[in-house]
Amino acid sequence: MKGRRQAPLDQAAGPGHSRRLKRGVERYKKRGMRADLTPRRLVICAAFLLALVVVTSGCGGGIEAQATAKKAQPPVEYSNSFLSFSHPAAWKAYPFRWSGELHFRPMVYLSTQTVQDPCSTNGNTTSCGFPVGQLRAGGVLVTWNASNPPASGLGPGSRIKVDGHQARRVDTKGGTCRSIGADRSVDVLIQTTPLPSPLTEMTACLRGPGLAREQKNLDALLASTKFSSQ
Repeated sequence: MKGRRQAPLDQAAGPGHSRRLKRGVERYKKRGMRADLTPRRLVICAAFLLALVVVTSGCGGGIEAQATAKKAQPPVEYSNSFLSFSHPAAWKAYPFRWSGELHFRPMVYLSTQTVQDPCSTNGNTTSCGFPVGQLRAGGVLVTWNASNPPASGLGPGSRIKVDGHQARRVDTKGGTCRSIGADRSVDVLIQTTPLPSPLTEMTACLRGPGLAREQKNLDALLASTKFSSQ
């Protein structure tokens, strides 16, 4: 008997089996490609996220640096013929100007907002109040006055010294500054000449937020105050 010729392997099982075998090979190749691409994709995504974090940090750092620089502005010096002191740059100085006769004459106002004329005249009567109608949130108003009537004492309050002069300080929640929306009033009377004599007065109106910070600024202002020789 003549031996039968053996069919090639890919034909031995018939055309259907050959097609299934090819599909299996193709699926294996695709799985291999996916397995090969997945780590690459992960690396690319990680690199992209890292770059995004770096850029974001750089932008945030710039904003924070600008905010810090703004907060860290050096104090501004103020002086007149009677006294001098340093104050935060955000507290603008407004020397008091009034052509009429007054029983008191403030030397200067400091405020975080624009001040207005504090006095008004009705007939022969002139009345004065605060130069700010309403303090804004975080607002500050400071007044310096050296034209009070002669006094024989400093009155009650914490005893302190300002430029070596005896003084008293009263801190009040609300207090006299409540009328303009302040959360805290600070009143300091300073004996700059032997009693009885007019006392130099500094009044500060503070509104939150940021009361602790502004009180520190006020303390620094008092510590820097110097009076001219009289």
